Amino acid sequence: MLYRYLEKQLKEQFTSSQIITQLREMNFYQVPSEGYIPTYTRTDFTDALHESFGFNTDYEIVSMKNMKKIFKQTKNGKKVRKK
Repeated sequence: MLYRYLEKQLKEQFTSSQIITQLREMNFYQVPSEGYIPTYTRTDFTDALHESFGFNTDYEIVSMKNMKKIFKQTKNGKKVRKK
């Protein structure tokens, strides 16, 4: 069901299979007391995901505080950053 929601949010540009694969490839390296460093390569999918949900994780260290904020707000269906 979550994948179907993402498929709709991303304007059906990606299939459920593509979404699952791309999400699995979005890995982060946790630096204690610093945050999370993305270890994945930027793609059309990650660009669409970031655009749709209002956050970027592919070119900067994401602090632990901001990562928790992203988790909390995406669970509530809110955009993290206003455009």
